[in-house]
Amino acid sequence: MSVGKTLGIFFLVAIVAIQLIPVDMSNPKSDPSLEVKAPAEVKAILERSCYDCHSNKTHWPWYSHIAPIKWFIARDVKVGRQWLNFSEWEKYDDKRKKKLKEMIFTAVGLAMPLGMYVKAHPYAKLTPKDRDLIRSWTGVNPEEIMNNPKRHLY
Repeated sequence: MSVGKTLGIFFLVAIVAIQLIPVDMSNPKSDPSLEVKAPAEVKAILERSCYDCHSNKTHWPWYSHIAPIKWFIARDVKVGRQWLNFSEWEKYDDKRKKKLKEMIFTAVGLAMPLGMYVKAHPYAKLTPKDRDLIRSWTGVNPEEIMNNPKRHLY
């Protein structure tokens, strides 16, 4: 057998084998009373653009079940939920909610949703109106953030 054929078989076996590595892609049960309370228009934007990574209501598309892609998506969702989980919003104390709202105010349209995510999910792209609605919902005073260089958002 030629070296090329041997390498091809090895590569094929490796691709199949890595599919067997388990990854947690579950959506934990949620208590609806703990979900974020926001006006309907804001909630719809959050659900469309944020919930896949920042809630217990992640939609796992077909490609999220294929390694190695599934490893990255599962990690992003896990980390996203750790930072902010709209399904558990009411578990946060007022101080944490305020910090999260400051982060949301700063991140919408700049860093979130992630560019890679928007490329795969164009419907998640935030319009200027979406950003304004979310920022208004946060109740954050932009001068408070801008004028305090020592302010930490985490």
